Amino acid sequence: MLTNSFIFLDGISDKGEQNIWNQGILSWNDFFAMKRVKGISQIRKIFLDNEINNAKKALLGNDSGFFWKRLQKRKAVMWKLYPHFKDEAVFLDIETAGWNKGSFVTVVGISDGFDSRILVKGINLDFGIVRKIVSHAKLLVTFNGSAFDIPILRRYIKDFPDVPHLDLMRVCESAGLSGGLKEIEMKLGIARNLDYDIKGGDAISLWRMYSASGNDEYLKLLMRYNEEDVINLKRIADVVVQRLIGHCLINE
Repeated sequence: MLTNSFIFLDGISDKGEQNIWNQGILSWNDFFAMKRVKGISQIRKIFLDNEINNAKKALLGNDSGFFWKRLQKRKAVMWKLYPHFKDEAVFLDIETAGWNKGSFVTVVGISDGFDSRILVKGINLDFGIVRKIVSHAKLLVTFNGSAFDIPILRRYIKDFPDVPHLDLMRVCESAGLSGGLKEIEMKLGIARNLDYDIKGGDAISLWRMYSASGNDEYLKLLMRYNEEDVINLKRIADVVVQRLIGHCLINE
């Protein structure tokens, strides 16, 4: 998808990208092959050719940061990174002891799309490990992480890795899907393996009951709930990004 996109180029808006596509220029190679592009001066065309050449090198070098620097102010199109970097993505979700900003982290779930690690406060939660895993990722995927997970983790990890971040809440909104994680799962027909219908507030209650009683069953249920969250991030990303790709292809 990236090689069909021009939105990361300096000064190219959504309308500008559509103008390029309307001229039958549907890839970077098409752009190179054109001597003139309507709406772009010859001098600017030379500059953009050079930028596309740099993008080719970045993609060949698996450098997701190149595109992150150019797209992080355009969060609505960050999903275009996913098809190219999903195999080296990290999916992350945290649980806390409450909804207020001062609440501490109880669980951090991390997955590479195949295996999951559930880190629990007082047992195996090490924010140094979280930082190390995230720093090696080409893409960090969360749901509402821009407003919740990442700001909270920055309290514990001062030098939180500046890796490309894909917030699935924003991606879902771009695809016309609103609501929380569980609501979007239902809309997409993504099922959970848990025997109980647990919501975000219930995760807080489970931690409190575990802390008060020491009963591991509460903790096990909380860990399973968090793991389902993390696993379903990839399922949602796969479906929603594919929908957006299809929508782009139709418009082209």
